[in-house]
Amino acid sequence: MRITGHRALKSLITVTIAMLSAGASIAQDYPTRPIRVIAPGVGGVADVTARLLAPPVSQLIGQQLIVENRASGVIPGQVVASSQPDGYTLLVYGPPVWLSQYLQDAVPYDVVRDLAPITLAISTPNVLAVNPAVTASTVAELLALARSKPGELNYGSNGNGSSGHLAAELLKSMAGINIVKINYKSGGAAIGDLMVGRVQLYFAPAPTVSAQIKAGKLKAIAIASAKPSALAPGLPTVAATIPGYVVESTTAVFARAGTPAPILNRLNQAFVRALNTAAVKEKFFSVGSEVVASTPEELAAAVKVEMDRFGKLIKDAGIRNED
Repeated sequence: MRITGHRALKSLITVTIAMLSAGASIAQDYPTRPIRVIAPGVGGVADVTARLLAPPVSQLIGQQLIVENRASGVIPGQVVASSQPDGYTLLVYGPPVWLSQYLQDAVPYDVVRDLAPITLAISTPNVLAVNPAVTASTVAELLALARSKPGELNYGSNGNGSSGHLAAELLKSMAGINIVKINYKSGGAAIGDLMVGRVQLYFAPAPTVSAQIKAGKLKAIAIASAKPSALAPGLPTVAATIPGYVVESTTAVFARAGTPAPILNRLNQAFVRALNTAAVKEKFFSVGSEVVASTPEELAAAVKVEMDRFGKLIKDAGIRNED
């Protein structure tokens, strides 16, 4: 029995060493050809993120990262979810990847089942801005005003399920106020109407309204992120008035589920190292975003939190992409 047990243990050790050696070999050999990085429409936050990260990650990993743009929505996620699990097709995108399943039927992939998290990349804070004629200057005053005039205050939304839309709906839900959504085809159109008073409030990415706020054409109330941001200096968080209120507009990096762990680890190390360089941080800050590099586990946890929070909000508010 001792001999059998000894042989079994020796066999197990041999197999384990072989598996570790194989994993090390996979990581060492990868990559041997260029890597595709799928991102949504040209000029959006995810596209800019992919293009800013491609050069430094290419240098670190020894192969070129080539950014390919696809239509926004479910298509970028579908491309990566249907690719080979070999680390040669990556996805850079934000909340549409993990929230589309709540906004429309028949999404052709499952983010948990079909995509492997690599890292969080950046966060772009949303500023709660109001028309200067609005008498409120704090979140508490704005809520009091909304409660005194139920259904009279309008907010701009540049797309169902967008970060700004969900931020306003979460405010409605958590604060128990009645404000009315006005749809716009673009954020620029919403900001234009906010300045002339056709809508009274709008959650906008910080860089898109900073000039108008400095010029006094808009009034900043708060930011929607979990903590104050250097991108919106001096602004308190909405959460300081409504505990637990958080809407993080994040962008992250994914691979196809089933990609070998050594490859995922190498990709995580390369992206995180690139993100944490001073030059890359400065570039992202200049376009209105903050670096939030993470482990794959932290990205997976962040996605789960958002799916739990906004999945329920989307369902309760009856939000659909086709509205």
